[in-house]
Amino acid sequence: MRKACGFFFFLAMFALWGVFPCRAQSASATGAIEFDARVTPTAARPEPVRLFTFYLLSKSYAEIADEAEAADAMPAREKFIEDLKVSSKLKEWMKRHETIDLASTEIEQMLTPDDVVDIPEFQDAYMTANTGGLAPGMPRPKYSEALKTSHPAKYERLRQQYITALKKFVAMNPGTLAGIEAYLDAVNPARGWNQLAAAHRNRMARRAPEIAQTRYLVAKTDTDLNGHGSLLNVPPGMYWLSTLNLNAAAADLRLRWNVEVTVQPGRTTRIELTNLNGTEPSQTAR
Repeated sequence: MRKACGFFFFLAMFALWGVFPCRAQSASATGAIEFDARVTPTAARPEPVRLFTFYLLSKSYAEIADEAEAADAMPAREKFIEDLKVSSKLKEWMKRHETIDLASTEIEQMLTPDDVVDIPEFQDAYMTANTGGLAPGMPRPKYSEALKTSHPAKYERLRQQYITALKKFVAMNPGTLAGIEAYLDAVNPARGWNQLAAAHRNRMARRAPEIAQTRYLVAKTDTDLNGHGSLLNVPPGMYWLSTLNLNAAAADLRLRWNVEVTVQPGRTTRIELTNLNGTEPSQTAR
């Protein structure tokens, strides 16, 4: 009987020895991250980032934002221009000059006499800007639509003479281009493009953090009143400590972090989040 009891006692101890070392080994197979986050405003002392959520991601947030962008990209500017309800000549001009803002004061310097006369929208704006085509010294057309039907050859000859004279007038009087952009508002596509871009930015501001938290989130934690945060029992590997697209603010400065950090088994990785490894929102696309 004693031998039997001894035998079972030995088995029980063996089993316990097998269980506890496994648990100890499991605990030592993970690591931890300890970090302090501080923002230093201009000409001021560092301030702790208090009660702020930090996310540990398995993929860089910048790459996640690119992933969101690829799934819902802005239309190409050339495609946007091609779909506009304006003349084909104006479309070609915008593509060639890589601009869609016809309300810019730089338009005056970009336009040539050929542009003004040959592109219908520019000619209409130019004529309106110059008191409906009645500016002193401006050539007048000597043909009519009736002449186009009755004497087409004469109509074409007079029309070409007028075009040549008008181009010469524009070249000799560059001041008559002043303010032309004010009369292009009706055909200016910049407002539509800006609305499209704003809607896209709003979608990305929602979509990228959503992808980060549903596909790549490993853990998250809130900092304490000293700006300190801890992440425990993290599997070994390479991660990114991120604020997603949220800004940590102190006085005149706002920062975001997306810092690479490596976790090793059984060890605590310590990291300081400061101005040096943070990014101002104006310096990042997202």
